[in-house]
Amino acid sequence: MTDHIETDVVIIGAGPVGLFAVFELGLLDIRCHVIDILPKVGGQCAELYPEKPIYDIPGFPMITGQGLVDNLMAQIEPFHPTFHLNQMVESIETLGTPEAPLFRVKTAEGETTFTCKSILIAAGGGSFQPKKPPIDQIEAYEGTGVFYAVRHMEMFRDKRILIVGGGDSALDWTVNLQPLAKRLTLLHRRDAFRAAPHTVEKMRALVAAGAMDLHLGQVSALKGPAPVLEGVTVRKDDGSTFDIACDVMLPFFGLTMKLGPIADWGLNLHENLIPVDTEKFETNVPGIFAIGDINTYPGKLKLILSGFHEGALAAQKVHRYVYPEKKLLFQYTTSSTSLQKKLGVAA
Repeated sequence: MTDHIETDVVIIGAGPVGLFAVFELGLLDIRCHVIDILPKVGGQCAELYPEKPIYDIPGFPMITGQGLVDNLMAQIEPFHPTFHLNQMVESIETLGTPEAPLFRVKTAEGETTFTCKSILIAAGGGSFQPKKPPIDQIEAYEGTGVFYAVRHMEMFRDKRILIVGGGDSALDWTVNLQPLAKRLTLLHRRDAFRAAPHTVEKMRALVAAGAMDLHLGQVSALKGPAPVLEGVTVRKDDGSTFDIACDVMLPFFGLTMKLGPIADWGLNLHENLIPVDTEKFETNVPGIFAIGDINTYPGKLKLILSGFHEGALAAQKVHRYVYPEKKLLFQYTTSSTSLQKKLGVAA
């Protein structure tokens, strides 16, 4: 049976930017439903690095990915958004006019359809999956000895951990997991890293102190009766090999982003990103907006705080579509009693 829902706005993507858009829309009395392909809210912050520290969120010298998501969920609680998780938007049909947009949104296999006046695409880079190293039978160890993300640090306590990679994720987790590990080894194909310099310095200090190991080369084979990982074989540039004993291997080779059905929505994609203006972050289709990492414009920075800004400005134009006859009065939450009532904090 297909569910049909009428709402003001459909937000595609329940990451931090999509969640903050709920807040900005809620302040303007705009109802929304949020759709995400993942089984939980939070996007990459919750799925890939829930315990990783983030240092560039205004007002928080440090906050974890999951901590940020938890705070955003608490912030939007007064607006009671409805989430549709484990669902992917398959198609968008334009029903209205440029002056009075109206859309029909369908999820995969027609499970749910929505009619709405605006759409906010906050899908990050699309649906994402880790890039896997080309190692024979690696799938047999996934979920027991091979992991592509760290969701709970405690599960790696007292393990012999091998981290493979040379970017920010590899170096960040090297520094963060080293205190928990029975022994930690970092493996990279060369003695040069693409991570933040201060993180590389911390790693080299740990190596110099004998607190961890650093080796150069590439994993050529996994050892141990699957699914139990006992070690790996490493091939060096000169063709020689050696073994590293480990209980867990964490390969951090980056992510492959797949747009999926977004590519078929008529949004004039540019290099798999959605071009928008910088006044309201609207696409070439009136009523459809793109905020966060999925959009592109001159000077774009792929930062969470940039997505927050984009969501705030997009909400102003959405208000015109949802309430065409109603003048929008700009108000501050610090001084507006009406906004404070909506948030449940008025005296």
